[in-house]
Amino acid sequence: MVDGPLVTVRGEAYREVAPELARFTVAALARDREREPTLTRLAERAAAIRVLLDSYGPTIDRRETGELRVRPETRRSGERVVAWHGSVVTTVTVSDFTALGELMLRLADQDQVEVAGPWWSLHPDSPVYRQARHAAIKDALQRAREYAEALGAEVTDLVELSDEGGTAQPMMARMAFESGGVAAGGPPELELDPQPQSVHAAVRARFTISRPVLS
Repeated sequence: MVDGPLVTVRGEAYREVAPELARFTVAALARDREREPTLTRLAERAAAIRVLLDSYGPTIDRRETGELRVRPETRRSGERVVAWHGSVVTTVTVSDFTALGELMLRLADQDQVEVAGPWWSLHPDSPVYRQARHAAIKDALQRAREYAEALGAEVTDLVELSDEGGTAQPMMARMAFESGGVAAGGPPELELDPQPQSVHAAVRARFTISRPVLS
């Protein structure tokens, strides 16, 4: 049983920090009237993407093959197949942004390739989240002290502390590229501006305070 007056407050903290990760997708595409040539071209283009990604070595933190699709295209009436479509998507994650624009453009210059992204984010275990939570607790304590001071009292003890949840808002600067060849005169350059990430933390706290002076 709690003895004495209580004050309940909500503490919050907001942080806007530079992103730590960039993620984008690259899709190899193929189309032909026959299924076998479609599969062959799809495999060749996917292999070319792998070779290019391999050439960037440790610059790439992670890459994952996602959706593989092979589907027939039929006429509006009936089931007669007029063409086959194939695609395979790879998701690439990097933390070194210095070569990001170059990498995306080089991938986009491959035959029948589509590139989309980047999506900016933080590491799941980024210290920014911990810093925001600590700041939210300090904010709750400061608010409790201010309320107590207004009553001529002091905060004496913590009764309860609960996490109200927080959010990280990944930002996206979406760019879509379709392969078409690089114009003569040297490779193009693409400069990307990483978008700041918003981090929010909130707590709810209950404190006991000394007897108020209400006169």
